[in-house]
Amino acid sequence: MARDLNVALIGQAFMGKAHSNAWSQAPRFFDLPVNPVMHTVAARNADTLPAFAERFGWANWSTKAKALGKNEEIDLVDISTPNDSHRMFSVAMLEAGKHVACEKPLAGTLDEAREMRDAARKAKECKTFVWYNYRRCPAVALAHKLIRSGKIGEIYHVRASYLQGWGGPDTPLLWRFKKGAAGSGAHGDLNAHIIDLARFLTGDEVKEINGAICKTFVKERKRLDGPGKGKSTVDDSVQFLATFKKGATASFEATRLAGGHFNDNSIEINGTKGSVRWSLERLNELEYFDLSEDATTRGWSNIMATDAGAHPYAEAWWPEGHIIGYEHSFTNQVADICRVMGRRKPPIPLPDFEDAYQTQRVLEAALIAAKARETVKMSEVK
Repeated sequence: MARDLNVALIGQAFMGKAHSNAWSQAPRFFDLPVNPVMHTVAARNADTLPAFAERFGWANWSTKAKALGKNEEIDLVDISTPNDSHRMFSVAMLEAGKHVACEKPLAGTLDEAREMRDAARKAKECKTFVWYNYRRCPAVALAHKLIRSGKIGEIYHVRASYLQGWGGPDTPLLWRFKKGAAGSGAHGDLNAHIIDLARFLTGDEVKEINGAICKTFVKERKRLDGPGKGKSTVDDSVQFLATFKKGATASFEATRLAGGHFNDNSIEINGTKGSVRWSLERLNELEYFDLSEDATTRGWSNIMATDAGAHPYAEAWWPEGHIIGYEHSFTNQVADICRVMGRRKPPIPLPDFEDAYQTQRVLEAALIAAKARETVKMSEVK
């Protein structure tokens, strides 16, 4: 029988719900080498926490998150809080000997991310995981396999954007618009995802940032903690160009002010033999272009990545053509965390703190390039 993996969650907001659902669903759909047990949820708001714990299936609740490190029953701590607390909780749990899964971006700043990476290196017996969950959409995992098998050949271009439209002037001063809590705005929230996807899919690392624009359009927003308005201290939009070590060029764009776009995370990769492209708003589909096809019939193929025999993760879900959604990417990640904890290899690589730190370096380099208005070599951003 599979051994139990006692899990604790920190946070009960949007990501707390997504993670809770994933921990409860994974053992129902996947054959796992360890059995995730939803032991304790910890958060600040004692008024809502008991109801959250009951609704989402946590056996215990606590308002003292740091105390989780002293609980010998807990094996892994999952951190779903805002960015400014990632370092504090992650380092404390690693020092206590706990395995850690942390939301993205790894931290609000590169200095904090470095400290987390170093803590993970020191805690050699502890596994770390980062919730770059879009890697685990079957269509993205398929793209990874196609690229690795040489289907698109040598890579020329990476073209990535993450466009949302919810952050207009009427949106109040949420924590995501405060630099102290978030670290950055659309950049850390959205560009982090597409940088991770670009690194993951290409298997390559960024060599230099060749130019960047960072812009805050909405300077003030309605306060949530009192009358009047407060200053928005993060970016609304960041665009930058980059070159990868193997020579591919790349463009990245993130904004919360693109009207008509809801959660449009898109990436296209062009190579010597073909191209692939994917969008979160059609997450079950991967588009593939084969340059070797005859010109009379050559065109983009639309692959519905729902075939259990051909597409990663599809075997756990529904019959072919019965699509999955956003929440399944988290469940697929929990399944892979459990595989790693049970010494099994996941279908595609999981990002750990070391991996996510490389994405954080690119985030930082882009901001440096925007401020300095010059090329920034990644070798200078450590």
